[in-house]
Amino acid sequence: MADALALIDANNFYASCEQALEPALLGRPVVVLSNNDGCVVSRSSEARQLGIGMGKPYFQIAGQLARHGVVVRSSNYALYGDMSQRLMSSLEPFVAELEVYSIDEAFARLPRPRHGDLHRWAAELRSRIRHNLGLPIAIGLAPSKVLAKLANRIAKGDQCCAGVFDLGREADPDPWLESTPVEEIWGVGRQLSRWCRLRGIANARQLRDMASGELRAKAGVVGLRLQLELQGVSCLPLEEGPTAKRETCVSRSFSRVITDESELRQAVASYVVRAAEKLRRQRQRSGRLTVFARTSPFSPGFYSQAASAALPLASNDTAVLLQTALRLVPAIFRPHKRFAKAGVLLQELQPEQQLQHHLLTPLPAEQQQKREALMQSIDQLNRRYGAGTVQWAVCGLQPSWMMRREQLSRAATTRLSDLPTVWAR
Repeated sequence: MADALALIDANNFYASCEQALEPALLGRPVVVLSNNDGCVVSRSSEARQLGIGMGKPYFQIAGQLARHGVVVRSSNYALYGDMSQRLMSSLEPFVAELEVYSIDEAFARLPRPRHGDLHRWAAELRSRIRHNLGLPIAIGLAPSKVLAKLANRIAKGDQCCAGVFDLGREADPDPWLESTPVEEIWGVGRQLSRWCRLRGIANARQLRDMASGELRAKAGVVGLRLQLELQGVSCLPLEEGPTAKRETCVSRSFSRVITDESELRQAVASYVVRAAEKLRRQRQRSGRLTVFARTSPFSPGFYSQAASAALPLASNDTAVLLQTALRLVPAIFRPHKRFAKAGVLLQELQPEQQLQHHLLTPLPAEQQQKREALMQSIDQLNRRYGAGTVQWAVCGLQPSWMMRREQLSRAATTRLSDLPTVWAR
């Protein structure tokens, strides 16, 4: 019997992580806010039932949340990233192949048993993840990725499914495809969905059955693959290893406007440090660096500027990247401008093991090994004891422009000082 593809998705991931680390929140409405406590980006099922909309600005609904007793949390990225790694590691023993698709989603391939029923496997997996991590997950099963995504949507939306839906076992999948609007199909963007609507293609079944030539004329081979996937033909392979990134960006909005060049230098330096950590984790080096800053687009006199520089020797050494980035800050700074956001973009990325040396920029092997060992030690200390344990002086000490997170929970899985204390009597 043909293998099955599964999409495993953690429900309300950010809010579920908060509930998993604080059991007192179970059964209570919880919302998680975006950077600078701006908008709602995650809601527990209890918060959804109260009608709290996704993306709503916090300042507009703060009173409503308080009246309903909703627990508000700032985004705790250290917690969510660690819980994501734990989730993906827990899934690996249950499947033959695994593709980590996003922070809370993974595609998996597994063989179907002779009787074809995978509900027992799915129920055991959901129970294990809930017991070990405290996270609720939904599982969609189908012959292809697009159908697995659709099945996962049904598993989460239909209470009768109990978090599991196997579209591959349905004798007649057409009613389920007809209930799926074309806009909700994975891989269908705004332009293609509008094009389909103009031609009377309103749901997944109609897209599956439309003339292939007409679809190919609009969307090319990508459109044909999408149609074949809807027909149950697997065209999109699993990518077990992460695709090498072409660029790495770190940018943040400030908790208050910045008008001083020294503070802009601190902000850029902080983002460079973070970007360099990402590079080393990705096992890549950067050959070009761009820094940028802008004022608020909602304020008069909008200003945005960027400056770039090529590195003579591609690097992921924080000190080298800092030296290059800080030289560019005067080129983007303007007096009397009220900067609201800044960032750094690392470009021309190449594998860490491939380093093209430069005749005029010597880097002896012994010096290179020492620098790599130093960066590795800093990363290990920050992973073990929490981000910022070892910091670069140019970033400043608790600057006032840092991202506002007034409702931040503890990083109990990544920082020893945040471990919960249990008193036994």
